[in-house]
Amino acid sequence: MMPTLFDSIELGPYLLPNRMVVAPMTRMRAGASNAPVPLNATYYAQRSTAGLIVTECTQVSPQGRAYPRSPGIHLPEQIAGWKLVTDAVHAQGGRIFLQLWHCGRISHPSIQENQALPVAPSAIAAEGEAYTLEGRSSFVTPRALETEEISKIVEQFRQGAENAIAAGFDGIELHGAFGYLIDQFLQDGSNQRTDRYGGSIENRARFLLEVTEAVCRVWGSEGSASSGRVGIKLSPSNTFNSMHDSDSAATFGYVVEALNQFDLAYLHLMEATEADLRHGGTAIPITHFRQRYQGTLITNGGYDQTTGNAVLAAGNADLVSFGQLFLANPDLPRRFQLNARLNQPDRTTFYDGGEKGYTDYPFLEPQFVQT
Repeated sequence: MMPTLFDSIELGPYLLPNRMVVAPMTRMRAGASNAPVPLNATYYAQRSTAGLIVTECTQVSPQGRAYPRSPGIHLPEQIAGWKLVTDAVHAQGGRIFLQLWHCGRISHPSIQENQALPVAPSAIAAEGEAYTLEGRSSFVTPRALETEEISKIVEQFRQGAENAIAAGFDGIELHGAFGYLIDQFLQDGSNQRTDRYGGSIENRARFLLEVTEAVCRVWGSEGSASSGRVGIKLSPSNTFNSMHDSDSAATFGYVVEALNQFDLAYLHLMEATEADLRHGGTAIPITHFRQRYQGTLITNGGYDQTTGNAVLAAGNADLVSFGQLFLANPDLPRRFQLNARLNQPDRTTFYDGGEKGYTDYPFLEPQFVQT
């Protein structure tokens, strides 16, 4: 039989009850010291009927922060805050991975320690504006990382992976998408280095592979194996944050094949959006990567119930992640099962704020107990 969104699936050591994943979504609602608070625990617990939850991007160091009120995983109070979240999700029977993140150049001195410049592979500014505490401000030209600094950032990811265990997560996902630091190293539009981290595809992929090996050693039982509890998200067709590559299909084809050496839980791919295509992005079909990657594949790209089932039935993905649909419908699996009406997302409340547009979307049936 062809798989559907409602079928169970083994993911590493876990048996997921369905193939619907809560996509990582920045919501900018952390509390003091960028630590999660009970409101965040309620939000994630509400969505625990998903097969898997992947959290919003979570900075591994103060330098990695891009947005006000984005959560971190580098301070004791942040670990404690995330423990509130994981406890609440597990109490509802859910599974949750933490997305580890460093934003690189997509930041601003006003939210960096000591007003420092953001860092990047090369001193090339992104187009557009940064979120700051004072509002929007143009991106600045970042400082190019020195070669010897890169290992320190790899260590930040490794420590973030350890802290995720302390916070009670079931696994982690590396954020290698959307023009943040890992992605900045991968694509030649943002990486013009001449050392061992720049130039060839093999060199540009080095940072990602070093980070992957480091976090897999934390989450694995021995060697570099992750025991199926580390995922990676990539966005090969993305133009967000002014990203581009001279040959995206070759670059990401190499990266995906290189990731086969790790015992990953999954590879999470963001497909091309209309905005990517408008801004010159190349729509690389999911089949390009399906034939190169040997493990479990999650896809994201504006899917609904019909198209989600279709991509699974075609064998082009194993799970489907949903962003705005899960944002507005905490009980999305139930609604899909019943072909019920869906809540519509309120874009004005996507970022920052409190309960409105965050934990107040109604359930189809009043069965969820607030944490």
